[in-house]
Amino acid sequence: MPDLLDALDPEQRQVAEALRGPVRVLAGAGTGKTRAITHRIAHGVATGVYAPTEVLAVTFTTRAAGEMRTRLRQLGAGGVQARTFHSAALRQLRYFWPHVHGTELPELTASKIGLLAGAARSLRMNVDQALLRDLASEVEWAKVSNVSPDTYAEVATRRGRTVAHHGPEVVARVFAAYETIKREQGRMDMEDVLLLNAGMLADDERVAAQVRRQYKWFVVDEFQDVSPLQSALLDLWLGGRHEICVVGDPAQTIYSFAGANADYLRDFARKHPGTTSVELVRNYRSTPQVVEASNTLLEGTPSAGVQLRSQQQSGPEVSYEGRPDEVDEAEHVAAQVLALRRSGREVGEIAVLFRINAQSEAYEEALAARGIPYVIRGAARFFERPEVREAVTRIRGAARGGQGGASGPELLEAVRAVLAGMGWTAEAPTARGQTRDRWESWQALVDQAAEAADGEGDLDAFVDELDRRAAEQHAPVADGVTLATFHAAKGLEWDSVFLVGLQDGTLPITYAETPAQVEEERRLLYVGMTRARRDLALSWAMARNPGGRASRKPSRFLTPLLPADAAPAPSKRSAKGARMCLECGKPLQSAADKARRRCATCPAPYDEALFDRLREWRTERAREEEIAPFMVFSNATLEEIATRRPQSPKALLAVSGVGPEKLQKYGEELLALVE
Repeated sequence: MPDLLDALDPEQRQVAEALRGPVRVLAGAGTGKTRAITHRIAHGVATGVYAPTEVLAVTFTTRAAGEMRTRLRQLGAGGVQARTFHSAALRQLRYFWPHVHGTELPELTASKIGLLAGAARSLRMNVDQALLRDLASEVEWAKVSNVSPDTYAEVATRRGRTVAHHGPEVVARVFAAYETIKREQGRMDMEDVLLLNAGMLADDERVAAQVRRQYKWFVVDEFQDVSPLQSALLDLWLGGRHEICVVGDPAQTIYSFAGANADYLRDFARKHPGTTSVELVRNYRSTPQVVEASNTLLEGTPSAGVQLRSQQQSGPEVSYEGRPDEVDEAEHVAAQVLALRRSGREVGEIAVLFRINAQSEAYEEALAARGIPYVIRGAARFFERPEVREAVTRIRGAARGGQGGASGPELLEAVRAVLAGMGWTAEAPTARGQTRDRWESWQALVDQAAEAADGEGDLDAFVDELDRRAAEQHAPVADGVTLATFHAAKGLEWDSVFLVGLQDGTLPITYAETPAQVEEERRLLYVGMTRARRDLALSWAMARNPGGRASRKPSRFLTPLLPADAAPAPSKRSAKGARMCLECGKPLQSAADKARRRCATCPAPYDEALFDRLREWRTERAREEEIAPFMVFSNATLEEIATRRPQSPKALLAVSGVGPEKLQKYGEELLALVE
């Protein structure tokens, strides 16, 4: 099959030609692993070694399975099954269960939350949605790790696992009650799909034999993410055979907390004698500069994997920069994004990646202020998150209830009191999970209140500022700069990537205490760095808030990457609470400069006469509708209209902040103003 394999590099071709026996592929980031394994399957089908219906390719997400099916069809192997573990197991259960048990398969529940709420009530526990989500995650970890309710407390204690402020014994009781309620209601969860399928194959030789006759050749992608339960099910599918090819990268193991165990990939050859092992090292994604930095990050550490070699042309040097505070860092990154956009870079090819979702708000604000559209992957926008919406509503209620004039320390105390009533504490929760994420969102509001308390405004003004931010950041967009956590970015890539908030305490995160947990944080940074094709910028903030004490240090992971003469602190500090010029990035001094968001000497990037007409029109419309002007359109949206000068409804709809509803309501008037 010379035509089919000619497009592969030597290592990929070695994978494609290894059709028999156990095969392990250690595939570094950007090395074309999906290309290699789909060509292997297609080659096996084309040469007659595999019958298409006897091959099962397994991966972890429906997106990856869909991509694999598409590629296999294009290569002439459309009859091959490509499924997730759960999809393959559920298909087998639905077919065999009625024959084996003579009953209907238990109903698959879409969410554990309702059942866990019932379990908590039966134990007279007070729980909220965040705690229920954390309990659901912990139950999932226990089940994929083959940990039962009876053994959970012992195992969780040994591994140092906690759920919010509840000890392992309490979690074990909730876990046991959940399983009881689930059985009584004739339901199963997603982990039961794997457990029940494994149990059926282990207990009924006729079923196992039929499944093994059906599937004779196995391929498993992302094998570093396999859990003990998935490994056990895979062994039952194989039934002692060794016709399996696994693909993965230990350096990209970032889900150990959820049950993933890269040891199955590392120890594969020990379990399967005669393994053919191939390393894919040619990186086709990133420039030599990005690849060298990524290799250096892991060099000499327990996470070190394959040594990548870039196949791309040379690009810009990786940049490293400390900023005075988180607000300044966000403003600086947004200014760089704006420069990239003006140079012709598509905003959809730019990403800003961070450790936790709560870090997104500063970047939402900074991008929205410049009229740069953005999308958040894996989470809601900051002001759309339930805990933030409720908090803002309560703060607004406090302002209307007589505290609106509170300023300075009283303003900050008022906000803290409101959030304390919702569960916020001065100290962060000690564990990961939704309870911690919710606290981080509330803390972001406390930080904003602290900044407001340093100014001249009161609580009423602070509420107005929150409403303004929410209005400007809620504009729907079809394409924009991606804001995402490192976890949510896995498997994706962009031309330009900004990795932000890289200070100790954030990366590694404070609750990463054991050497293994800290090492996983290092791999998170590696995953983030290897998302970049061309531009890669790493930054950290010396203080949390403007004017704060610059006591933070860059992440310990950056030590081998930073130049020897790199100054850990920036050369200048922004004034306390200062707004920065959108054009030159310098602190704004006068009230007029702050209102226009640029220095008087910096040219406007838009038609100023048109912008003035648009503002006058907005004022009239707001007066007619008896609403605040920003509720018609934000300044950022008007600036973008004055910059783009759209000439059609379609062009107007492409402006950030102009959705279908506002297009129908204001479109004709806006287009008339632009003409």
